Amino acid sequence: MKSAEYEVLIIGGGLVGASLACALGEQNLPTALIESVPIEAREQPGYDDRAIALAQGTQRIFNTMGLWKPLAPSVTPIHRIHVSDRGRFGFTRLDREEEGVEALGYVAPILDLGRVLAERMNRLPAVKVICPAQLKGFSQEEQSVEAEVESPEGDLNLSARLLVAADGARSGIRDQLNIPVTRWQYGQSAVITNITPQLPHRNIAYERFTDTGPLAVLPMTDRRCAVVWTVEDRQVEFVMSLDDDEFIARLEDRFGSRLGRLEKVGTRQAFPLQMLRAKEAVRHRLALIGNAAHTLHPIAGQGFNLGIRDVATLTEVIVDAVRQGLDPGEIGVLNRYADWRRSDHLRVVAFTDAIARLFSWQLLPVTLLRDTGMVGLDLLSPAKRLFARLTMGRAGRMPRLSRGMKP
Repeated sequence: MKSAEYEVLIIGGGLVGASLACALGEQNLPTALIESVPIEAREQPGYDDRAIALAQGTQRIFNTMGLWKPLAPSVTPIHRIHVSDRGRFGFTRLDREEEGVEALGYVAPILDLGRVLAERMNRLPAVKVICPAQLKGFSQEEQSVEAEVESPEGDLNLSARLLVAADGARSGIRDQLNIPVTRWQYGQSAVITNITPQLPHRNIAYERFTDTGPLAVLPMTDRRCAVVWTVEDRQVEFVMSLDDDEFIARLEDRFGSRLGRLEKVGTRQAFPLQMLRAKEAVRHRLALIGNAAHTLHPIAGQGFNLGIRDVATLTEVIVDAVRQGLDPGEIGVLNRYADWRRSDHLRVVAFTDAIARLFSWQLLPVTLLRDTGMVGLDLLSPAKRLFARLTMGRAGRMPRLSRGMKP
């Protein structure tokens, strides 16, 4: 059985885990990444390519890491955000000019982001990507983590000073260690697809609240828009079974005519929605990042961006520890990461959950209160600026990568 030693072992090679591998590899820290599913590689983009919202703060992190330049040609900037309450008077607008930024955020095809991350990892001598591979088991020893990994080349024994769980909302590592979580189901699912509207999107992102949940329409390349339509769980089977014409008609009814008629719709996927937050972000020689630490309602597109701030913070904590001659897997070092991230996690989880719950209530006093609040927010510049900073990922204490500095 082959053996190898690393500084950090990352389990999960999704977008968050791969971002951490790139950040650590750029600092020449020996890092291994274990992933079970190879990133799909295609020469040409497809209409149904899924997209992800990148906050302005995430763009700054990627730019500092040198990832933005190869990604920029495929992203679509968000110049304005329009938030409204369907059938009611409430609305709020955010504009890049008011915030003094080039864009409030960006929409990136997931495959393009994955390709850029994969290409960067392959060029970093300090990063070893083992894929396809599965973690069979691990143990937390006094001085290291010992992991057994199954790969096509045979079983591997890997040793590291720190193991990072980036293995998603159903984290096997988190469950194996019985790390307690706060979790609840929303009784909603997100139906995800792409559309082509009659009118140009003009780089405007729409968040429209309906009686079944929020509906997000995000600008993409080639006149497309990405759609995240929240429906009640009991409606999912019906919505997914509609033919394209019926689906478009119902989507137009929920969204309205701001973009004219919807001329084309792509394939659909549906995912149940939940809130999950691990009550512990670290253990001895273990750190949780991304969806393994927190899974959010997709409202306001905060989940992935919260995970990238995990990456930026954990990278800084690890790099600082190594420079000072400390062990990055010691609980005293890892507690710095946990303490630093706690307020951001709580703030964003509370923000997204409160909005999801507030706009699910249809009682008249509640609807009047929230719509009045939306209009007030639109009129009060200081309050709007605070709201914008939160959605752009620029609230609270920021790590060096978020400030345009190397870790």
